[in-house]
Amino acid sequence: MNFDSFLSKINLLKVKELGGLKTQYKLAPATRLQYTPEKIKNKNPKKAAVLALFYPDKNNKTTFLLTKRASYNGTHSGQISFPGGKTEKTDLNLQETALRETYEEVGVSTPTIKVIRELTDIYIPPSNFLATPFIAYTNTQPNFKYNSEVAELIEVLASDLLNKLNLTSAKISTPYMKNVTVPCFKLNNYVVWGATAMILAEIKELLIS
Repeated sequence: MNFDSFLSKINLLKVKELGGLKTQYKLAPATRLQYTPEKIKNKNPKKAAVLALFYPDKNNKTTFLLTKRASYNGTHSGQISFPGGKTEKTDLNLQETALRETYEEVGVSTPTIKVIRELTDIYIPPSNFLATPFIAYTNTQPNFKYNSEVAELIEVLASDLLNKLNLTSAKISTPYMKNVTVPCFKLNNYVVWGATAMILAEIKELLIS
């Protein structure tokens, strides 16, 4: 998908009905399905926000950014995610959280980013976060500068997300579950699963028109 084609979809993306939980659950690990909206509410989850940032690469191909988290003694060490994090008291709203975290983690300044819309909230059981995703774009390829929370930037072609051959399953192990088979996307040779894959599932449906 060239970037001009992506830009031509912006108005539709703003109003198209979201796939919601039904779409997210297509990429949800089996253990995630036990968390009903009522059970999530009772967990009183912490608030967070993430940003799915689209932009043109040097060949004007539509690209979006994922990150590989740095290794640390924590729940999501080394996992693939969107830029984002927990809300701070100084954030006016969750969109500001997503933009602030994107600047802090990968160096993309807020004035260059155009937010398209908010997506469906995603609950992340291991860390008890309720994350609000936003989809956005920049008109030019950013000059990324990542901080110590990020081990690697992963620039993915939108066409790879839309390619059915990249939808698969994999066996994974984490500090909180061992040798579990999960649905996932295989993108740039990375296994993208869990909350990130669930968000991408909704984005994929938005882009198909």
